[in-house]
Parts: sequence; C-alpha cells; structure tokens
Amino acid sequence: MAIFASLAAAPSFAESPPAKAVSQPMTDLTLERLYASPSLNGPSPMGVKYSPDGKRVTFLKGKETDQARYDLWQFDVATGEQSLLVDSRLLEPEDVELSEEEKALRERKRTAGKKGILNYSWGTADTILIPLGGDLHLVTLTPNGPQTRQLTETDTFEYDANISPDGKYASFIRDGALWMIDLATGEEKRLSPEAEPEKAISYGVAEFVAQEEMSRYTGYWWSPDDRYVAYTRVDESPVDIVPRFDISADDVTVIEQRYPRAGRPNAIVDLFVLDIKTGETTKLYSVGPDTYLARVNWTDDGIWFQTVNRDQTEILYHRSDGKHWRVSSPFKETQDTWVNLSSDFLPLKDRILQTTEKTGFRQIYELPEKGGNLIPLTRGKWVVSAIEGVDADAGLVYFTGFADTPLEKHLYSIPMATHDDEVDTDARPRPLPDSNCVDLMPEAALLKAECPEPTRITEAGKSWSITMAPDGKSFVGTSSSPDQPPQTGLYKADGTLITWLLENKLDESHPYYPYLEQHTVPDYGTLTADDGQTLYYSIQTPPDFDASKKYPVIVEVYGGPHVQTVDRDWESLSDQYLTRQGYIVFRLDNRGSWNRGKKFEDVIYHRTGKPEVADQLEGVKWLKAQPFVDADRIAIQGWSYGGYMTLMTILQAPEGTFAAAVAGAAVTDWSLYDTFYTERYMGTPENNPDGYDASSVFPYVDNLETPMLLVHGMADDNVTFDNATRMMAMLQEKGKLFELMTYPGQRHGIRGEALQVHLMKTRMEFLNRYLKVDAE
Repeated sequence: MAIFASLAAAPSFAESPPAKAVSQPMTDLTLERLYASPSLNGPSPMGVKYSPDGKRVTFLKGKETDQARYDLWQFDVATGEQSLLVDSRLLEPEDVELSEEEKALRERKRTAGKKGILNYSWGTADTILIPLGGDLHLVTLTPNGPQTRQLTETDTFEYDANISPDGKYASFIRDGALWMIDLATGEEKRLSPEAEPEKAISYGVAEFVAQEEMSRYTGYWWSPDDRYVAYTRVDESPVDIVPRFDISADDVTVIEQRYPRAGRPNAIVDLFVLDIKTGETTKLYSVGPDTYLARVNWTDDGIWFQTVNRDQTEILYHRSDGKHWRVSSPFKETQDTWVNLSSDFLPLKDRILQTTEKTGFRQIYELPEKGGNLIPLTRGKWVVSAIEGVDADAGLVYFTGFADTPLEKHLYSIPMATHDDEVDTDARPRPLPDSNCVDLMPEAALLKAECPEPTRITEAGKSWSITMAPDGKSFVGTSSSPDQPPQTGLYKADGTLITWLLENKLDESHPYYPYLEQHTVPDYGTLTADDGQTLYYSIQTPPDFDASKKYPVIVEVYGGPHVQTVDRDWESLSDQYLTRQGYIVFRLDNRGSWNRGKKFEDVIYHRTGKPEVADQLEGVKWLKAQPFVDADRIAIQGWSYGGYMTLMTILQAPEGTFAAAVAGAAVTDWSLYDTFYTERYMGTPENNPDGYDASSVFPYVDNLETPMLLVHGMADDNVTFDNATRMMAMLQEKGKLFELMTYPGQRHGIRGEALQVHLMKTRMEFLNRYLKVDAE
C-alpha cells in the first residue's frame, strides 16, 4: 500500500501482491456467512496421494452443502477426468458416535470437527482401504467403476487402519490390540497379544505424547515386502491419572486420562517385530520411561528406529535386520539445547536421505545405509521443510524449504552425491567423491570446489505444499497467496502445469466473489529484536483505509515453537471480517517460532514468556509510532500458546499498553502441561524451578490492569481445564476483575459452525466494547 512508503517512522516493506481489481457490487460479510457452507475459501483438498502406479491422484474434498463432511475423489492422470470415487454418506448414512480413542486421535491430528472420510490408504494399484464409522471398507477399482465391500462389522471401533505395502493385508487397532485381515481369504487374525486395560497395557498404539507432540500417530509399521510388522507394547501404568471432567450441556463424565505432566513418569514403550510367515516375535528394544520412541522406518535391508533421551538433547538412530535382529546405533544427532524431530527418512538403494540441524539450520544429508559419515546435499542459513521425493534417473532430490525467503515455502531440487565408484575422472569440472560438489580445477594442487545451489521449481509470491509422484517425475502442488485462495494442480517436475485438479478461480461462481470488492491483503515488513535478529510482521488495514485517520489494532499472537504465522498465503478470512469492522490486524513472528533456524528458537530455552514478549512489545512500540494507529486502542488475542502469550504479554507490558485482551485455551503453568513438549524447552520442574516459576503467569497476576476475557473448552484434553480454573481462582483471590466464556463438551478447539459463530460474536462484543470502533 502506497501510504507506508511515505511514513518516516515506518521501515521498508517487502513487496506485496496487489489486490485484484473487481467491479461487482459490495456485499456485507456476516459472521454467519463466514462459517457457513460452502466454504468462502472454495474447495481445497486434504489427504492428497498418488496411486502406487502413479496413474491416479486421490484426495478428500468437503461437500459443497456441508464443508465439514469429506468424500474421496479421484483424478485420472491420463484422461484428465476428475470424479467422485466414494461418497461418505453411502458408507455412513448416519453419523456414528466416535470412540474415546478416535476422538483423541482426531484431536491430535487436528481433524476434530470434520466428518466423513478423513483417512484412507492405497494397497495395490486398484485397492483402497477406508475406515469409516468404526468399521473398515475395501474399495476395488474396476473397469465398471469402484466396488466397495465392508471388511468389518463389529460393535468395537476399529481405527488406525492401513493396507500393507504389498497389498496382502489390512491392519488395524481393535480393543487396544493389533489385528489384520488377509484380503485374499477374509480371515481375521490378532497379531499382538491382547490388551490389558486394567494394567494400562496396549499394543500397536501411539501414546499421548507421541500423538500430540511427536506427530507419531501409529504404533505399528509394515516391512516393504509384508513379511514383518513392527509394533509397540505401551505400558501406561506409571503415568499419572489426571481426572478430566468432560462437561457437556446435560451431563458430566469423568475421564480418567493418563496424562504425563512435566517432571512426572512417562509410558514404557517396547518395540517388537513379528515374522508373519513363521509367527515368531522378537523384542527389539525397550524404550522408557526416560527415553522416547520417536520414529520407525523400514528399508529393504532392515528396520531403523529413532529414540530421544528424556532431556531431548540427543536423537539416536538404531538399525537392525532379520538375520538376528541385533540392534546397532550407527548415528546420532545432538544439540546443546534441544533436538527437533523430523519425518525425513527416505531409503534409496544404498543410501538414506535425511535432514538434521547440525549446522543450526535443517539441511539434507545422505547417510550410507550401513552407517558412516553424513554427506551434505544442501547448505545455507535457511531451513529445509521436508524431503518430498527423488528422481533416481535424473539424480535429483526434491524438497520444500525457505531458500528464497522465510515468507514463502517452495519446492526445490538439488543433485544427489556422486559416490567413489561413480566419479568420472575425465569430466571437467570433476565430481568430488562422496559429495554433490565439483572440483573446478582438478589439475591444480589446491582444491577449488563449487557446490550446487537449490533450483526453485514453484512460482514465487505464493506458499506451497507438495505431494511428489513415486517416480519423481511430477507432483501435485497446492499454492495460495494473499489474494488467491488455495489452488491445486498437477505439475511436471520442472514446475510446468499439466492441469488443474481444483483451480478455485475467483470468478463469479466462487463463493467469495460477492465479497471481493472489500478484500484486503497484508503488507510485510521487518523489525529487529534486542539480540539483532530479524523479526517479520504483517499488517492488514481496512478496505477504506484513510491515512489521515487513526485506527484500532488487534494483535493476533501465537508466538510458540513450531508455528509460523507471518507468510505469503491465503490468510484466515476472519481477518477480512476484522478489517471490515474497522480494525487493523497485526501479526509478528517472535523469536522462538518456526522456520528460522535453531538460534532463532533457542532464546526460549529454560525461560519462556520473556524473549517472545519482548519481541511482541517491540511490535506494539512500532505500531504506536504510526500516525494511523490509535495508540490507546490496541488489543491482543491468541489461542493455546497464543493464549499463554496473551496473558504473559499483558501482565509484563507497561500499564496502558493494551486496551483489551482475549486469551483462549491458555497454558497458565507449564507444570500442568505434558512432558515431551514442556521439558524440551523448560527441562523439568525439579531441575529448573526458577525457570518454571518465571515462565508461569501466576507471579505476574498482580499486574493485571487490562480488561481481559478468558475462553476455554470445558473438556480440553490438551491444555486441561485446570489451567483456566487456577487462573480464575487466583484472579478472584487478588480481586482482579475479568470476563469468562466456557464451552461445555468442547476440547482444545471450538468445533462446529454454530459454536464458531458464537465464539467470534463473543470476542467481537468484548473487543468492540473496549476499542470503540466507531470512535474517530
């Protein structure tokens, strides 16, 4: 926006995409329409996968009449035809009451509130397994169309279902044990021992912290040839039972949840391997209670698994094979503060591609399959997001990352390493052995090496998510920008668009088209933290912005690890609602947040709620210096870690900094949160008592002067409700007034159109009251 260039106090802004010129009549964006179907974002796929033969792309898409209910769609790569493959209502005519395990798993996967088909797995090139309604369904693709048969029909809820890699078996969890069905004969068989719920023992299941904090949602893994299956034995008996009152509208259920709070015992996890052919079971490793099983991966030659120590300063890579199942540990990654996990582990013929943060920035390395020295493939002070695939013929690795700018995630390629036996000594420049670099002057006495830079494949000005084809020759890319909602296309590996899967064009047929005239886009800029590191922010002004007026501001904050909020993508449409109400919306990614490298994150080690707060206050200081900002009408709001940040910021800010604050589902004391997340940053309460005390909100409650609204789901199983009740009790004891909204039956997120509308109305009524939007 041109106005910012003329402001003496404003730093330079990164270039922003211009808003689209439109001529359609203006339509008011109501809260009810904001959350109603069809989604104003337009159709967007979930769960994109290639078929094993690469001939189809399948994805999940919400119904136009019910955006929360997902069906399975397919795209034929050869013909370009797109069609509905499985209508979820045909398999599940009526909504089914979910089991407690399935509810918890959906909370961990952030799919709670969604319905229909949420998971599926390919088997062979013509079979797909769909778990739905607590039972399993097998879809077979035939020349006459898809045929579906129900594999299970029990009163028990079957979940975490997959087809084995070679397509012979369907596996799943039932009653806390691992089962399989032979797809040729229909025979069911239990693979693990029976669960012992009275002893808190289960098999093939991921424990709470694995699901919530490690993004490990399963406890079993098939070998590529279907010969073996590895599975966990989880003993949660050492874990404290934290009674959770699941308070709904008309009853109260006490859930005795095994919740390992910081400093308290974890589950004991053992890893076993079952030989499907012989029936022999071998115990590979015992993990815990002071070690975590983080990742399990099969290669053609055996199994690799990663463990993390309780202090989370070391990841150990273990290896074993079917000869004697002896375990070795050929590689480890260490950090002085904490190690971050990734899911990057791509086995090739004689090497494994993985990522580590050994340089302080996540980069790609080759690890010889038998163990040995790591070979770097990427280098730089920027972050690799994930390894996406390989084109073995071209010798290229494809990955997503932030080599161009922290604001945009792109797909890149980089050459693989040349090994000793592959070096062409006649080549000029000469490839260096065990490297992807070359010697520019091989005849010279001194080495003059040149290493390849990543080649960006995807279009700039957008942020991308990628699914590569199995052969690395094409990819499905979903991109968005501040003025374009998500578009999904099929692309050649060089980035050439083959065809759209979901173009989602903003034309007259798009749900958002009536609201385009007032669409606003953020501007981006940078500030400097007190240690000299760069902080990125975004600022979004009302559609009728007038630089001669002063506007109230809402600071939207998250601020916690593993999350980035300032980037070039399609923003939440709640921002559009806020700007149309006359608000400026401001975001800043403080130190401690994601995709900037370890130095940027490590400032919160053993003391959260201080450097993050300092950075947010630096952003507020900049806001107050702008002539178009009303310095007396700035509010802050956030959810989860953002709720914690809201509380810590208003309680440590100078008096009068904020006019109002809304804290949702906030952690108030880290000793109430789980082991894996909390101890990674804070250590334990026993070895860091001063840090825990200083990082809690309670020592600062006396400072509360800002009008505050607390919001919490009364059945929250992540940030448990006692975080809120303890805060309420102390505020009351201190005589501090506050407002409160609780949601019966709701967990960590508030789900459903009606409740989302209610939550937003509650926030708006509160913010409008204190920010006086109509004041000039």
